[in-house]
Amino acid sequence: MKKLSILLGVLLVIALAFGIVTVSQKGDLQKQVDTLTAAKNDAETALTAAKNDGEAALTAAKEEAEAALAAAKDEAETALTAAKNDGEAALAAAKEEAEAALTAAKEELETKVAELTAAKDEAVAAAKEEAEAAAAAVAEEVEAQIAALNSEKEEAEKALAAATDNAADLEGQVAALTKLLNADYTGKTVILHSNDVHGALDGYAYIPTLRRLFTNMGAEKVLVADAGDFSQGTIYVSTNQGAAAIDMMNAAGYNVVTLGNHEFDFGYAQLLENLTKAEFKTICSNVIVDETGEAILDSGVIVNFVPQDDPEAEPYLKVAFIGVETPETATKVNPGLIKEIHFTTFNDLYTCVQASVDAVRDQVDLVIGLCHLGVDKESAANGYRSIDLLNHVNGIDFVIDGHSHTVMTEGENGEPIQSTGTKFAYVGVIVIDNETKKIEDNFLVNTAWLIKDEAVAAKAKEIMDAVDAEYNAVFATSEVDLNGEKAPGNRTEETNLGDLITDAMVWSVIKEGGIEQLEPSQVVGITNGGGIRASINAGDVTMKDINTVLPFGNTVAVVYVTGEELLEVLEASTFCTPNPVGGYPQTSGITWTLDTTKEFDQGEVYTLNGKEGSYFKPASIRRVTIEKINGQDFDPTATYAVVTNNFCAAGGDTYNAFARAYNEGSGFDTGIPMDEAVMAYVKDVLNGSITDYAAPRGSETQIK
Repeated sequence: MKKLSILLGVLLVIALAFGIVTVSQKGDLQKQVDTLTAAKNDAETALTAAKNDGEAALTAAKEEAEAALAAAKDEAETALTAAKNDGEAALAAAKEEAEAALTAAKEELETKVAELTAAKDEAVAAAKEEAEAAAAAVAEEVEAQIAALNSEKEEAEKALAAATDNAADLEGQVAALTKLLNADYTGKTVILHSNDVHGALDGYAYIPTLRRLFTNMGAEKVLVADAGDFSQGTIYVSTNQGAAAIDMMNAAGYNVVTLGNHEFDFGYAQLLENLTKAEFKTICSNVIVDETGEAILDSGVIVNFVPQDDPEAEPYLKVAFIGVETPETATKVNPGLIKEIHFTTFNDLYTCVQASVDAVRDQVDLVIGLCHLGVDKESAANGYRSIDLLNHVNGIDFVIDGHSHTVMTEGENGEPIQSTGTKFAYVGVIVIDNETKKIEDNFLVNTAWLIKDEAVAAKAKEIMDAVDAEYNAVFATSEVDLNGEKAPGNRTEETNLGDLITDAMVWSVIKEGGIEQLEPSQVVGITNGGGIRASINAGDVTMKDINTVLPFGNTVAVVYVTGEELLEVLEASTFCTPNPVGGYPQTSGITWTLDTTKEFDQGEVYTLNGKEGSYFKPASIRRVTIEKINGQDFDPTATYAVVTNNFCAAGGDTYNAFARAYNEGSGFDTGIPMDEAVMAYVKDVLNGSITDYAAPRGSETQIK
């Protein structure tokens, strides 16, 4: 309708524009316009009505649709809720069913896994056992081969070393024999000397043979000297407290002798009694009587050598001998047996010896130190070696030395020192030219080349046979070799013989009773390695064997100490390990570790009975740890009963801490001789057969 009105309007405009519309036409057109306008209005009215009707219908339809939608939504939600509930129920049921099935499957699987694991373990164990057996067999075979090769290597090295030593020794002995057989000793004075004889009585028979030999080769005079340690070392002198050694030295014709530490083993009083029978001069400059401040013997002696054919003539040679004893004797001998005397120590030693030298130096041609000092490293810390003496004392021309059992014709730096080893392996010779009054030669003679003097040998045999008759009875057998060596051995590490002895000592005390205040688990044993003097070979064991191992007559003692004091003892007695030391502890019931890579923390010097000793207190415990005491944890605050020997209990060697406790009444001496304790243990506990001591038990661990 709107389009029609627009069309008519357009036509009218066109007609007017072009002037072609007439009045009548105009009227007609007006009518038409009016008609159209009316139609338009009618149409608009109808349209409005239709619109209103449509909107009403639309609203109604919308409301109806919304109502239907809401109803459908409610119905859908109801259906969805029902479906959801049904689904959840079905899901829960399915889940329960699945879980039940899974649990069943899991249990079945675990059962199968367990079965397979068991089968696997059984198979692996069987395979492992078979493999280990095969590996062990191979390892055992390899170890046996290695052991055999190592043994062969060791034997070869020993053989090489022995061959080298023998070659050097043989060369030296050929030279010595050449001197003996071809030399002319006219116009010479000869000094023969020995040291550390240690009860080898039959060796004294070599001395008269050598004296005659040199006399026959023209020597004007032959003098015989000894540098100490003749009173102890075998059953032949220990059973008579050193008296037999004096008898033999008299028979051999000794002229001048000094004292070794073992001369004091039976006590100062016994030594003086023995020396009343000596037909030789005994000298010692540095052992002092406490009460008087004087030396116990003359410090030295001047020997005036006169022509054999004119005893009244003026001496053609004057030689002074100065006797020097090791200050270590103060702690190497039972301190309770030498309370009346003391030994000059440290720089006082040099001062004392220097005074003795100065007193004779202007009166003689030569001064010879007759010294029992040695060259052991153990003695170096205190300056007690013969080489230390020569470095601090002026005026000594030559040193005849003992103590360290060294075989030498000079010191390590060419010092004028000679020593013959021990037990007459050699006899020392010093040759002095009577005209120049100088020492022109010194050498050693191997006694293997010598024939014994019959009269002296017969006297030695008489003494030895009497002792053998009593002590040669067999009381046990040993299936193993028992190590009584010095080093490597009882002065450097745990040994099977040390284990046997300390076990026997502990057993003897527990058996006899007297320490009931402590449990057996708190009882341990310690003895000094230096007190073990010989090995025992597999085979028959006699009383003589045991007495030779333990010749000092020491008794079993008990000392009560704290764990801290026990640590001090072990630390002090291993201060120079791995170098040998006489105080090295052989133990029973103690599991301990020694770290030799750490330095000993040297503290103050030990004093005993107001006198300085030779060893030092540890300023701290840094080398030794104790892990167990008879299998129980070590307690440094606990009290332990230490079964030891009366020498250590009195503070001998490095055992000053024992002496502190013992002197305060914290201990006692059982009176049981150590050799008898060992023999009783072997007979009663081991049933006379030593089989359980094939190797050290492993109580001690060393870190090197």
